[in-house]
Amino acid sequence: QVQLVESGGGLVQAGGSLRLSCAASGLTFSRSTMGWFRQAPGKEREFVARITRFYGTTDYADSVKGRFTISRDNAKSTVYLQMNSLKPEDTAVYYCAGAAGGDYEYWGQGTQVTVSS
Repeated sequence: QVQLVESGGGLVQAGGSLRLSCAASGLTFSRSTMGWFRQAPGKEREFVARITRFYGTTDYADSVKGRFTISRDNAKSTVYLQMNSLKPEDTAVYYCAGAAGGDYEYWGQGTQVTVSS
């Protein structure tokens, strides 16, 4: 059974930083592309960042480029999202997702990030 467990969310002031972690179990982590998504109240879930399997290529939503960094530690089966220069509009529930094939098949339960102005 695949499990993705996020941690590291919380309340932070605008301009601050947080580091999210997502620990994976039950899947071949090194062969999975991992992503972060977020959903703000009243809005649809949106892509934030992803890091591919094998080569670790990254890409980001335009809204977070230059502020967020995704990384992975295959030895720990963990993916991270370092979030700097946080803005109130970054407030959302952040979800970790894993794709062993093409689509994101596996999702975590989410962690709340709240940025106060």
